[in-house]
Formats: sequence, C-alpha cells, structure tokens
Amino acid sequence: MASYNRVILVGNLTRDPELRYIPSGAAVSEIGLAVNDRRKTANGEWVEETTFVDVTLWSRTAEIASEYLSKGSSVLIEGRLKIDTS
Repeated sequence: MASYNRVILVGNLTRDPELRYIPSGAAVSEIGLAVNDRRKTANGEWVEETTFVDVTLWSRTAEIASEYLSKGSSVLIEGRLKIDTS
C-alpha cells in the first residue's frame, strides 16, 4: 500500500519568525501557528477551538518568511507532517 503525507494549514502566526543558519549554510526559520476551528455543538451553541502548531521552514522560504511575516500575520502552510516526540 502506498503512503501519502501532505498537510495544509491556514492560521495566524503566534510569534515573529526566528531565522537562523545551520553550519551547512541553509536557512531555518521556526514559526508558531494558531489554527482556529469553529463548529456547532449538539445543542446548537458555537464552540471555537484553537490548535497550536510549531512549523519549521527551510531555505529561501525561511528567509522570505522572516522578511515579510510577523506576529499575527495570516498564512497558508503546505508541507508534510512530522510529529516530534521529544
């Protein structure tokens, strides 16, 4: 059976991007993303749930994010999901 790992998230940044360079020279930026979900409960009340996701951006994408984005910016992120268990 084949496998497929792709995720699309739309949300707002929870902090300014943190740009750094690793020893190989590649740019890396860490961002925090808040994704809101609004749904109706069984009794008709609206409930809003926020999920916080840490995202790692690489190379030119990391540089562009740190140049143009700041806390509160709306973004759409497409990539692969990797769970950090540490």
